[in-house]
Amino acid sequence: MKVLLVAGGWSSEREVSLSGAVQIGKALKSLGHEVVPCDLSDDFPGFVAAARICDFAFLNLHGAPGEDGLPQALLDAAGVPYQGAGPAGSFLALNKAASKQLFISHGLPTPRWDFLPTPPPAGYAPAFPPPWFVKPNSGGSSVYMSLVRDPAELPAALEKIFATGDAALIEEGLCGGMELTCAVLGDEALPPILIRPKAGEFFDYASKYQPEAADEICPAPIPRALTDELGRLSLAAHAALGLTGYSRADFIHTDKHGLMLLEVNTLPGMTPTSLLPRSARAAGLDFPQLIAKLMELGLARRGKRP
Repeated sequence: MKVLLVAGGWSSEREVSLSGAVQIGKALKSLGHEVVPCDLSDDFPGFVAAARICDFAFLNLHGAPGEDGLPQALLDAAGVPYQGAGPAGSFLALNKAASKQLFISHGLPTPRWDFLPTPPPAGYAPAFPPPWFVKPNSGGSSVYMSLVRDPAELPAALEKIFATGDAALIEEGLCGGMELTCAVLGDEALPPILIRPKAGEFFDYASKYQPEAADEICPAPIPRALTDELGRLSLAAHAALGLTGYSRADFIHTDKHGLMLLEVNTLPGMTPTSLLPRSARAAGLDFPQLIAKLMELGLARRGKRP
């Protein structure tokens, strides 16, 4: 097939997107496909025309555009199949304040949170005590994310986010627990991963993308009951957001709170150090096989065959 490999874009996660696209391109070629590179920053006005001359679009975008559902909506309008979630599910998962509402309505455990669409008045503090994780509401890869222990540091952490034009989400900082992630592929949960950053207090951007910056143990060495619960919650979150194909849910586990769902990623990272490929390997899929499976699921969504 002729595959449009869509990467780049203009979000703060552009470089991560381009890095993953290199590996995806090699896998697509090894599967016998013709690869047509497409960096949305270079020619967004020509995106639909480029897609229409291809048989499939493989999206490797992070942040917006990409995880916001925009390219998915354009591809749907053009009648071009792609892997992963559609426009609505993509948008709901990227918007943390929206996804948390759905988690709560479906009975899924998530840390306490506060949403700030604009800078708050002087003296503002959340209704729950620190520590707080201060996050861009629509960002990913821990970019512009801060761990705030002293309320005096909160205004600076918020200003860093508002300066980007995004809204802010303040989340209860459940520090000291196990960081776990569990991917969904098709209608099954893949083996979960235990994450142990080697530096810093949380799984930040450097820990995610610098080689050997974190221990990522797969399958996670945890009790079977906890593995089963991770799979159940990941599948439930996937369904609550209306996702298809694949996703990856991030969790924190503490003795006091148990498993708490943080967020769901609809276009998980695909770099050599990324979590989804590692989890797929533990399930018996090498990287080209994972790419082939994602394409198979994307084609099936539109009633087509590989």
